Amino acid sequence: MPVDIQLAAEEDGRLLSSRIADEIRSSVLSGEMPPGMRIRQELLAAKYGASRIPVREALKQLENEGLVVLAPNRGAWIADVNSEESIEVYKIREVVEPLAIFESVPNLTEADIAALGGMINELERTTTLERYLQLDREFHLSTYSRARMPQLQAMVERFWNSTQHFRRQFVKETFAKNGLPFSDPQHLMLMDMIRSRDAEGARDMVHLHIRRTRLLIETLDFGRRTPAGSAGSKRP
Repeated sequence: MPVDIQLAAEEDGRLLSSRIADEIRSSVLSGEMPPGMRIRQELLAAKYGASRIPVREALKQLENEGLVVLAPNRGAWIADVNSEESIEVYKIREVVEPLAIFESVPNLTEADIAALGGMINELERTTTLERYLQLDREFHLSTYSRARMPQLQAMVERFWNSTQHFRRQFVKETFAKNGLPFSDPQHLMLMDMIRSRDAEGARDMVHLHIRRTRLLIETLDFGRRTPAGSAGSKRP
């Protein structure tokens, strides 16, 4: 095969792999593909009219992001965590995310801050759980976006991915139990600190924000039970 044709084919494969990863990621984060669900690679290949190579590459990418578990000769499934594993992740987040926002706040542009303010306004008004979860994720990850620490940012996003389904359950059974919209004063206080470029205050508020959630998970009944079918990354 001529070199230019081979390079074009490889580029097409990478684009297809990226598209497959994007669609699976969206389905997992929205709850459409639930934790523990088996992934049939042959069905994905047929759906996209592709060989299994771009499918495998997409799944490897999602495994690196904490969304998919792959096991040799056993297949692939959507990653799951139980309550104890989630508490461990939240304890780690209490340490790493305050650092991320401390490093990010001084570098946020005025346009960044305006966009964050818009997210907060919509969070205060949204009436659906899925939109709330989407905005909450977007808001927090955006507050860290100007930290010049790519390894830290990748770590933070992986932790958010791995506990997405647990956050859905948690928000539904706590803050949104009486319906949406609801107001979170900690979001509003964090936004005020970002606007005033108070990196230390933002760091302390993020620590408090994550710690509050972790303590609620530890004390509420649902935080002590293992979700149905959950076994984390310990089984397919």
